[in-house]
Amino acid sequence: MVHITEDLIRRRAEHNDCEIFSLEEVSLHQQDIERIEHIDRWCRDLKILYLQNNLIPRIENVSRLKNLEYLNLALNNIEVIENLEGCESLQKLDLTVNFVGCLSSVESLRHNVHLTELFLVGNPCTEFQGYRQYVVAALPQLKWLDGTEISRSERIRASQGLEEVRILVGEQEEEYLRRRVQEKEEAERKAAGSEKKNQERKPGFDRCWYTDITNTTPGLEENQENPERDEEEEEREFWGTPCPFTPESRLEAHRHLEQKRKEKEMKTEKKPKAARTLITADGRVLNVNEPKLDFCLTEDDEASVIILDLAVFRHLDTSLIDVDVQPTYVRVAVKGKIFQMVLPAEVKPDSSTARRSQTTGHLVLTLPLAQGEIKVVKIIQRPPRNSGNRRCSSPQDNKRNKNDLPERLEVDPSKRTSFDIANIVQRRSTKEGPLEVNRTTPPEADHLSEGFIDDPDVPPLI
Repeated sequence: MVHITEDLIRRRAEHNDCEIFSLEEVSLHQQDIERIEHIDRWCRDLKILYLQNNLIPRIENVSRLKNLEYLNLALNNIEVIENLEGCESLQKLDLTVNFVGCLSSVESLRHNVHLTELFLVGNPCTEFQGYRQYVVAALPQLKWLDGTEISRSERIRASQGLEEVRILVGEQEEEYLRRRVQEKEEAERKAAGSEKKNQERKPGFDRCWYTDITNTTPGLEENQENPERDEEEEEREFWGTPCPFTPESRLEAHRHLEQKRKEKEMKTEKKPKAARTLITADGRVLNVNEPKLDFCLTEDDEASVIILDLAVFRHLDTSLIDVDVQPTYVRVAVKGKIFQMVLPAEVKPDSSTARRSQTTGHLVLTLPLAQGEIKVVKIIQRPPRNSGNRRCSSPQDNKRNKNDLPERLEVDPSKRTSFDIANIVQRRSTKEGPLEVNRTTPPEADHLSEGFIDDPDVPPLI
């Protein structure tokens, strides 16, 4: 039996930030609920309540919902319309495919003055003669019945013959109630018979003690040989046997399906896997790749490190990755799945680093070697420069020394082509004073040249 709990309502109130005190709409359909409870105390401001496709046999605990406008109770086991007088704002009531056989109970909806729509399709009362005329006359505030609009002329005709229809409906109700009593008795006998049949299947049903292990119950061996075939026959018999459409038969079908579902879950329930062996009893470390990730292991001889590139999923959160570096192996847990690899050489765990690529998401582990290879680097020493007084002892030594020493170009200072700006201005004396230009030609020669004729008509150049 499923109960309405606070956790269930909060999970259904995600659109309201999981707050139930201010909830205006909640859907509790297909939850196998067998009773309405707690809603009128936890959700006082409800306007829309969906309870269709459950196992609710009675309308109760909704009278405090003063703001309730729409109540959906389709596909349940309701037989009487009751306890809705307190829902003052109720405008629409859906009781499609229930077991309402007491048609006179619709008169309890007279107090719901705002009720405009009522659905009773699929109920036994809809088969009564004069059903629609009776409901239209009993509920003058209705505008729609079973999806059909009620016209003014139909309402007038229904109110005129209300007394005759009421008597006719009362007789049909009594007949229906007698039939329901018989159906309940038949359901009880069937339930007792099925329970007895289940007990007879077990050994020792005749209340005898069997001490001889060689003896077996008659017919038990045949059932044990073909248990699957017996189950198929029982399933076919259960669904092939005709039965009346009653609340009891609906409950029986539901419990049968629930039992089969539980049996199937028990059969298909996965056994807990044995813990994977990562290190054998003799201390040998194994290579494991549970997440089935691609990887690349390289050794950098120059830097004396080992680089492990693990192709972790790009959009995997880094908090789901756990890295454990040991001197001889590396273990990475990716969402609980172990990746373990034995290293070709011993490394330094405290100096190791782990980084993730921002583009590919790969996990890159840099593991420095504990004992790196020492390489000898050749150092070439330059011979000392020869002084002016030292001479080579032989031409070969002289040639070798020339090859070893760097060659330099020497320039003759007298052959410099660049202009020397150091002697542009000359000082007359070392004392401070204005600088004078050393003129090599007289001042008259500055503006006179050979063949120059001074024309008085031509103005002088300034």
